[in-house]
Amino acid sequence: MTFNRTHSSGDARRGTITTAHGEVQTPCFMNVATQAAIKGGLSARDLGEIGCQIALANTYHLFLRPGAETIRTAGALHGFMRWNKPILTDSGGFQVYSLGRLRKITESGVAFNSHIDGKRITLTPEVSVQTQIALGSDIIMAFDECIALPADYKYVEESAERTTRWLERCIEELGCSQSASALFGINQGGTYREIRLKHMRDIAALGLPGYAIGGLAVGESTEEMYAALDYIVPAMPSDKPRYLMGVGTPYNILEAVRRGVDMFDCVLPARNGRHGKFYTQSGVLNIKNEQYAADGRILDAGCDCPVCKGGYSRSYIRHLFKSGEILGLRFAVLHNLRHYNRLTEDIRSAIVAGAFDEFAADYYARTVVSG
Repeated sequence: MTFNRTHSSGDARRGTITTAHGEVQTPCFMNVATQAAIKGGLSARDLGEIGCQIALANTYHLFLRPGAETIRTAGALHGFMRWNKPILTDSGGFQVYSLGRLRKITESGVAFNSHIDGKRITLTPEVSVQTQIALGSDIIMAFDECIALPADYKYVEESAERTTRWLERCIEELGCSQSASALFGINQGGTYREIRLKHMRDIAALGLPGYAIGGLAVGESTEEMYAALDYIVPAMPSDKPRYLMGVGTPYNILEAVRRGVDMFDCVLPARNGRHGKFYTQSGVLNIKNEQYAADGRILDAGCDCPVCKGGYSRSYIRHLFKSGEILGLRFAVLHNLRHYNRLTEDIRSAIVAGAFDEFAADYYARTVVSG
């Protein structure tokens, strides 16, 4: 994997990530195919139609079902889900974090009970890397511990140090495998500046192909997240991709790009869509509201998603939701993911033009701030 920066506008960066399965133009939004599928009934062909450059799959879930070996023998994830563009897989660390008291963390790794059949499983840095290699990922994430906030300073410090040791084990395991997958390290440290910066220095010294910021948007305020980005991002290697994990709203993306972040993923557009919330060029529209019962307009006059191009009215889409028709969920996810992909397309154009701040100000001015 290579990364080439081509333009900047302030601290906002425009670049290209090149992988074995093609290029990714940055800043980019990675569409979340948790279990090798986008929730809402979208196929790999749909992803191509809405401008998706790179898909993200979940190591934890695929490890449990159908299993890495099943996917490997099916041609890895690219063959399994019929997606011929780049794929990034997370390490399983966040999902283990979400298990709360149902898991036990040791120096070796994390032991937990499967949510499928209750079987006791231990996930280690080595197992995480082996699984991601079997999945055929272009970019694999290091196994880390994500901490719920707020958290005790001493525990966060010890956790960050353990995450560094786990990263070193991931590097060793990848080196032994002869895999061409690119390994990204993950910065942790909660909202403690000293821990974050030390951890970033420690993992940056390992010379990895890219770096991510983990452990944000897990309980802290938006202001705290932005304040953390203000000191973390400048400490990240400038010649490597910078990935903010699990974030977020369009406004979060704009503010992170403003600070120099290149890559994003979030379940929000698909999840909100399945609840009837549509992102538009003038703000968030809740299709379930009575005011749209007889509204013959399309969702967003400036949108080129298949739903808007197809001429489907707000009235019809509201009817689908009220009737419990699955088509309504599919339309919502298609539209929202296209909004996110188009947003990053427009961001890239604005950076090339040296006008990112003007673009961001315009987006804020014409949308209703909702997070």
